[in-house]
Amino acid sequence: MSKKIIRRTQPSELFVSHDLHPLLQRIYSVRGITSSAELERGLEKLLPYRDLMGIDQAVTCLAAVLQAQQKILIVGDFDADGATSTAVAIRALRSFGALHVDFLVPNRFAFGYGLTPELVEVAQREFSPAVIITVDNGISNHAGVARAKAFGMKVVVTDHHLPGPTLPEADVIVNPNQHHDIFPSKNLAGVGVVFYVMLALRRHLLEKNWFTEKNLPEPNMSKLLDIVALGTVADVVPLDQNNRILVYQGLRRIRAGQCVPGITALLEIAGRHQTRLVAADLGFAVGPRLNAAGRLDDMSLGINCLLTDDITKARKIAAMLSDLNEERRTIEQEMQQQALAILTKFQPEKNERMPTGISLFDDQWHQGVIGILASRIKDRFHRPVIAFAPASDDQIKGSARSIPGLHIRDALAEIATRYPQLIDKFGGHAMAAGLTLSRSAFDNFAKAFDEVVSRHLTEEQLHNCVISDGELSHSDLTLDVAEVLREAGPWGQAFPEPLFDGTFEILEQRLVGNKHLKMVLMKEGQPIDAIAFNIDINAWPNHRCERVHIAYRMDVNEFRGRRTVQLIVEHLAEG
Repeated sequence: MSKKIIRRTQPSELFVSHDLHPLLQRIYSVRGITSSAELERGLEKLLPYRDLMGIDQAVTCLAAVLQAQQKILIVGDFDADGATSTAVAIRALRSFGALHVDFLVPNRFAFGYGLTPELVEVAQREFSPAVIITVDNGISNHAGVARAKAFGMKVVVTDHHLPGPTLPEADVIVNPNQHHDIFPSKNLAGVGVVFYVMLALRRHLLEKNWFTEKNLPEPNMSKLLDIVALGTVADVVPLDQNNRILVYQGLRRIRAGQCVPGITALLEIAGRHQTRLVAADLGFAVGPRLNAAGRLDDMSLGINCLLTDDITKARKIAAMLSDLNEERRTIEQEMQQQALAILTKFQPEKNERMPTGISLFDDQWHQGVIGILASRIKDRFHRPVIAFAPASDDQIKGSARSIPGLHIRDALAEIATRYPQLIDKFGGHAMAAGLTLSRSAFDNFAKAFDEVVSRHLTEEQLHNCVISDGELSHSDLTLDVAEVLREAGPWGQAFPEPLFDGTFEILEQRLVGNKHLKMVLMKEGQPIDAIAFNIDINAWPNHRCERVHIAYRMDVNEFRGRRTVQLIVEHLAEG
């Protein structure tokens, strides 16, 4: 689908700070920044944990379990947020002196998502815990919580997913998205929620002189921020100020080499420079390798990578995770080709309309990869997509991805209300969700999904647009400006990295790596390097094209000790 470049509308009043580069003032202003206080990234500016509903009860419960040295079981999720949440909980509790802490993560192919009754049976048989702490799940697991309670276990739910009409009967629930919760940020990832719970528990233990009495060193919670940053970025939650603080502080620790060996090993195998790390490196290099374990195998592998303090062991696990990620890429490419083949039946010239909400299913698709597939198809056609794979003989599981303008979980809730027989269960966020339904219901569900999405999205919202921060003069295309932009983040979801557009002359163009276009461009007599990744090789290189209109990010390229500006091209068209 062709893209259109739209420039951001400038606010009537720009945010002004004499300490900032004028370009940054403009960029911050269109992202809603109105004061310097909103740019603070110090830990002292974190929102207080006391505002989280249920956190006092969680602390009371966990402190009693710790005092009695009872068995604690962390039940996580099989994605990067779940893995980092599990690692944060275990590392914190062990530093608090807990002697019996284990974790259990459901295999997505055997148990499905969250604290299911079947997973509780495994927990009872293998661990017999006194308390289960769910991380990044639990808010929708009514039956699983009930089963744990029947075994006499206490259940502390820590989650960030949107709750349904009723809550499970857990002993405690900590979730900023609970009704009546006054915590100002609703954007914490699962790892952020459990980090806050551990912050509160540490404060309680300090006040009770726990560490002095047990002859334990006072835990430094900032040591966990590398893992918190990874989970926050990988889960693509909006980077409001609170999340930006968590990510920024985590990035600082990683850059300084003060991170767990697992993150160091994953960065090494991804070929990323640890000392110059940015948030995007966590999202595009580390996160996918960690996620690959949960997609194709067992997320225990990824969790153990984050728990080990042995760099040699971490490197071995990182190599295994990287191999799994390569396997995932191969599977994903095959599935993407099959999905595109399915969609070729919608031919505009024959008045066969592409659905506004796309539902896709193939009996051979891999359940662990459908989320990525949905995301890829969503990006290509700029409309909400749900990709389904077999879950059993009579059930299929779907992974949904949305576009701005449609809250995907709310859309599923609307379908469930209007057509109660279609969806067996569902849950998720504004931009991503999961669901289960019977195979026989797929065709009717696909029609219902298209119907609901069509009602909520306008034709304008379906246009695939590239949002630009405007044009830069040649005087801004410098190494100094690139460095300023690089350090001005962290950039991410809902706080996007600056993207500019402009027309350039093409001096050189060539294909590298079989699918990337390397160019030397010129603006006002100044040559500058540029690269466009994963281009259409049927259209580029185009040696008849002398001028090109591009949307680009500024980056710093390092080669043999020399640092230069490089434009990362997100979109290009003949100019």
